[in-house]
Amino acid sequence: METTRDFDLTAYMSNSIRNIMAKAYKNVLSNPREAKFAYKMSKLFDKSDKLRQKVFETENIHIPPFLICSISTICNLHCKGCYARNNGIATDNHSDSIKELLSPEQWHNILSEAASLGVNFALLAGGEPLMRKDIIEEIAKIKNMIFPVFTNGTLIGPTYTDFLREHLNIIPIISIEGTASGTDERRGKGVFRRALQSMEHLHKSALFFGTSITVTSENLAFVTSEHFINQVRTFGCKIVFFIEYVPTEPGTEHLTLTNIHVEQMENNLKSLRDNHTDIIFLSFPDDEKAIGGCLASGRGFFHIGPKGNAEPCPFAPFSDTNVAKEGFRKAIQSPLFNQLRTVNSQEWEHTGGCTLFEHRTEIENMVSHTQQLFK
Repeated sequence: METTRDFDLTAYMSNSIRNIMAKAYKNVLSNPREAKFAYKMSKLFDKSDKLRQKVFETENIHIPPFLICSISTICNLHCKGCYARNNGIATDNHSDSIKELLSPEQWHNILSEAASLGVNFALLAGGEPLMRKDIIEEIAKIKNMIFPVFTNGTLIGPTYTDFLREHLNIIPIISIEGTASGTDERRGKGVFRRALQSMEHLHKSALFFGTSITVTSENLAFVTSEHFINQVRTFGCKIVFFIEYVPTEPGTEHLTLTNIHVEQMENNLKSLRDNHTDIIFLSFPDDEKAIGGCLASGRGFFHIGPKGNAEPCPFAPFSDTNVAKEGFRKAIQSPLFNQLRTVNSQEWEHTGGCTLFEHRTEIENMVSHTQQLFK
């Protein structure tokens, strides 16, 4: 297997972004406004690539091309196996701790700095990120960055659609489990119908959007089938994220993918990419295996929690640096990130699945050693 020592990660990520934008441009040619936006972004990302290289060359700091940001601590659903609730990120009401959360202005400052260093994407998560429209309205002003919003899709109505028309850099990614029964069983009765209504609304408004599928041992065959992807196309989705299930909830370990499942996933994904060039397919962490290992801890991305903690990824909520207090440059060079990048490239083999979740005990020991664990 190719290792990170003979693999140019920066070149891979830069080329991937160019390919995504080129495909996005092709997919929206029937919509002149979105086509113009995609073309503008593709040019901007070439400039961002040069910015990241310049920072590395002058300061020896590797800048990742994207971030994951948990901007909301509240959610209107109680999905089974939700990592955000099990990790203490999401609750029903954040009024007791809202003073500890980052303000819209703080998020704007963090992401503006990131964009100035060449970060292209900030994936917005939660909780339910659309419940923090005040934050989304503020960061939408950052025009040299794209913000895919991972949402349950239940809050998208005419008001949000009007907002999205004016801010094409905010891209809804609606989460479903494939089937109506599977989605409702995990997320609640009627959620699948409401998600499809949101997709229909976005489709009629000629807006670019996608879907996110949590892949388990039970739904793998269906959600990676030709039948399902043809359905996705009729819904109007132009991008599909496959996210492998990580068992943060005890008793759900049977839903994780085995080595046989991972191989099946890889084969099915290759076929889908070959047969459906009008849809962008991204898979995590499956795609990481093909590029030499885990992309967390700043190799390809890192996670910013709702209080500003810089964390390796959402499934490894450990931190020794706060981005709001220390700034982006210092966060990306944190001792924890540096140590994790070293062990990921030299010691921890990526066999599929979430590498950091598999080694969470070792990560806890690293943080305990420095006595700088933020929760």
